[in-house]
Amino acid sequence: MSTIDLGNYTCADKGFLLPVINEYTWSIWVRALLYLVALLWFFVGTAIVADAFMCGIEKITSKTRVIKISDPDKKDGIREIEVKVWNDTVANLTLMAFGTSAPEILLNVIEIIKNQYIATNLGPGTIVGSAAFNLLCITAVCIVGIPSPEVRKINNKRVYAVTSFFCLFAYIWMIIVLMGSSPGVVDLWEALVTLFMFPVLILTSYAADKKCSCKANKTSSEVEIGFDFDSSDRIGTDQNGNADIIHLAKELGKNKNLSEEEAAKIAASKIAETEHHNSMWYRIHATRALTGGHRLIPKVNNAFKDIDLTEGGTKAVVEFTASSCAVVETIDGTAESGSDYKKLKEKITFQPKETLREVYIEIVDDDVWEPDEIFFVKLFTDPDDDNCILGKTCINQVTIINDDEPGKLEWSKPSYIIKESSGVAQLFVNRVNGADGAISVSWRTKDLTAVHGKDYIGGEGTLCFAHGETTKILSITVLDSELPESEHNFQVELFSPTGGAEIGKIKKTIVTLVTDDEFDGLVSRITVLTKKNLDYLRLDTASWGQQFYEAMNVNGGDVENATAIDYVLHFCSFFWKVLFALIPPPSIGGGWFTFALALMFIGLMTAVIGDLASIFGCLVNLNETVTAITLVALGTSMPDTFASKQAALNERYADSSVGNINGSNAVNVFLGLGLPWLIASSYWMAKGQSFIVPKGSLGFSVILYTTTAVITISLLLIRRNVSLFGYGELGGPKTPKIASAIFIFSLWIIYVVLSSLQSYNIIVVYILIKCFILQTSLNIFSIRYNITDIIMLAIYNKKYFLI
Repeated sequence: MSTIDLGNYTCADKGFLLPVINEYTWSIWVRALLYLVALLWFFVGTAIVADAFMCGIEKITSKTRVIKISDPDKKDGIREIEVKVWNDTVANLTLMAFGTSAPEILLNVIEIIKNQYIATNLGPGTIVGSAAFNLLCITAVCIVGIPSPEVRKINNKRVYAVTSFFCLFAYIWMIIVLMGSSPGVVDLWEALVTLFMFPVLILTSYAADKKCSCKANKTSSEVEIGFDFDSSDRIGTDQNGNADIIHLAKELGKNKNLSEEEAAKIAASKIAETEHHNSMWYRIHATRALTGGHRLIPKVNNAFKDIDLTEGGTKAVVEFTASSCAVVETIDGTAESGSDYKKLKEKITFQPKETLREVYIEIVDDDVWEPDEIFFVKLFTDPDDDNCILGKTCINQVTIINDDEPGKLEWSKPSYIIKESSGVAQLFVNRVNGADGAISVSWRTKDLTAVHGKDYIGGEGTLCFAHGETTKILSITVLDSELPESEHNFQVELFSPTGGAEIGKIKKTIVTLVTDDEFDGLVSRITVLTKKNLDYLRLDTASWGQQFYEAMNVNGGDVENATAIDYVLHFCSFFWKVLFALIPPPSIGGGWFTFALALMFIGLMTAVIGDLASIFGCLVNLNETVTAITLVALGTSMPDTFASKQAALNERYADSSVGNINGSNAVNVFLGLGLPWLIASSYWMAKGQSFIVPKGSLGFSVILYTTTAVITISLLLIRRNVSLFGYGELGGPKTPKIASAIFIFSLWIIYVVLSSLQSYNIIVVYILIKCFILQTSLNIFSIRYNITDIIMLAIYNKKYFLI
C-alpha cells in the first residue's frame, strides 16, 4: 500500500519561506489567483516601507554644516553660510539610488542565499527587466507627459554623460562576463570588478559634477587648481523660504474672499509645488498618492493655481507690464475661418540695457457685432538661456472689444482693499462689448463705515471715454484714520451713461480701507499658518505618535480633501501603514535607525515577493525569466513611473525625472549583481569549485536591452540637438513628441516579446546567427541553399546548434 506525501505537491518546493500552510487539496488556479493577489499586495507593502526607508535617507543626506567665507560687505569680513554635507550627485548615486533599487538588489542577494549559492534567473532577470522598464517606459511617459510646446532638458550634462556611459558599460560588462571572459562561469575577480565599478561610478560622477579643472587666475600669473564651489551646493540663508511666504501672504491677504486658513493652504501648496525636489521626494509623493497616505502637496482651489513665484535679484525677470489688455477691431488683416486674430509665436531678444519690448498681434476686423472675446498670450523662456526667468505676469489676457457698439461700463471687480498709507485708491472702470464713439458715465460715493472728509475724499464726478478707449481709472484720495475699527469701507456707484452706452453687471464696488497694522497683522497670521502647513508637509515625522496618527487616518489625517479613491487605497494598505509605523521616525538618530530597520523590513518583504513570484510563475507555467522581466520588474518600478512623470511636470529640468535613470540602472548591476556574485563565487571558491551562471536566456535579454538602451539614449541626444523636437529631451511639438514616445515604448514591447520567446526556446538566436554563418560559408563554395530551408533544418536539429 503506497503512502501520499502531503508536503510534496505542485510548486511546493519553489519557495523559501512559502507556503506557510499546506495547500495540497487546493485547486491550482485558486492558488495561482491567491498568489497573484498576495504578490500585488506585497508590492504595495514594499512601496510603503520604501517610503519610510527613503525618508531616513532624506534625513541623512540633508544634513548641513556651517562654513565661513570672505565677504567684504560684512563688518568682520566673514559670512557664514550653510552647505550640505552630502553632494547631490553622490547622494543620488549612493543612498538615493539604493533607496529606489533596494528591492531588486536585495532580491538578488536573497535568491542566491536561499538557492544554496546556485544562480537563478529571477534575480538577474528582475535587474535587467527593471532597467528596461525604467529607461524605455518611464522615458516614454515623461516625453509625452510634458504639455506642448514646452520642453525639459537635462541640466547637468556632464553627470548625465557619465551615468549614460556607465549604464551601457554595466550591461556590456554583463555580456562579457556571461559570454566572453569565462562563458557560463563568474569568477571571483569578475565579481570584484563588478562591485568595484560602483565606487568608480561615484567618483567619476562627483568629478564631473564638481567640474574638476585647472583654471587660470585672471588677476595674476598663478594657476589655481581645484574644484569649483558650485552654487547648487549652497542652501539659502533663509532656509524656511520666509521671503516667498511673506510675498504670497501679502498677495493672498488682499483677496477679501479668502479666509486666513485657505490663504495659508494655498501659499503652502504653491511653495511645495515650485520648490526644487529630488527624485526621491517625488518617489515618496507618488507612493503616498497611490496608497491614500499623507500628501506632500495639499489640494487647493484651482482658481489660485496661477500664482507664481520668482527668483529675486539673481536673474533678469521677464514679464508683461499688465496681466490683461483690450483691443478693438480696427486693424485690417485676414485669418483662418472662425478666427478673430492671427496666431503668433515669436522670439523676443532684449539688447543690453533694453527693458521694454512690444509684441504686435494682428486682430481681424469685421462688421458683425459679437460679444467681447478673449485669448491669452503666454511667455516662456528659451531653455538654452539661463540668464533670465519669468515673472509673475507671464500670461496676458487680451480682450477683443467689438467696435461696432458703444459698449457697457462696469467696475473691474466688486471690491477693493486699500491700505490707508497708500494715500489714494485707484478704481478701474472697464468698457466692454463695444468701443464705438465718445461716451461718459457719472459716479458717486456713499459712506458705509468710512466717512467722507474724514477717512476719504469722495463726492461725485464724471468719467469720459474717447472713441476706442476701453479703460478709465478713478482716483479717490484716502486719509489717515484714527478710528479704532480694524477696517472701514465706502461704496462707489456708476450711473447715467451717455452716448448710447449702458451700465454693465458690476455697477457698484466696495472700497475697504485697512490700517497698516491690521494688514501687516493679517499677513503675519497667514505667514504663521503657512509655516505650520509646510511643517505638516515635511517628509519625516517628529514622533512615533504622529507617525501612527498619519498611518491610521486616510490622507494622513487630511480627511476634508480625501476622495473615495483615497479611502479605497487607504483600506487596501492600512495593515502595511500601521505595521511600518513601528519603524523609528527619522527625527530619532539622524535617520540612521530608520534606514537600518526599514532595510531589514525591505529584505523580508523582498524574500516573500521572491517566493510569491516563483510559485505563481510555476503554477501558471510562466518561465522564471518572463516572470522577472514582466511581473516583478513592473511591480517594483511602477511607483517610479508616477514619480518621474510628476517630476517632469513640476521641475524646470529633466534631471529629477529621467536624468537619474541611467545611474540607477548602473547601480542595479554593480550592487545588485556584484554583491550576490561576490558571495556565491567566494563560497564556491572556498569549496574548490566554480560559480556556474547559465547564460541561457539571460545573456540574450542583456544583449537585447543594451541594444534598445543605445537606441533610446541616441534618440534623446538627437531630440536635444534637433529643432524638430524642440531642442529638449522631454516634451516639444506634439507630433514628434508622440512619435518619440511610441517608438521608445515599442522598443520595450520588442524587448519583452523577444526575451520571452527566447526563454521558451520558440526562437533560438544562436541558431539564426549560426545559420547566417553557414550560408555565408556555403556561398563561398558556390553551394546555393535557401536561407529559410537552412533555418528550418537548424530548428529541427537545434540541439546540434545550441551553444
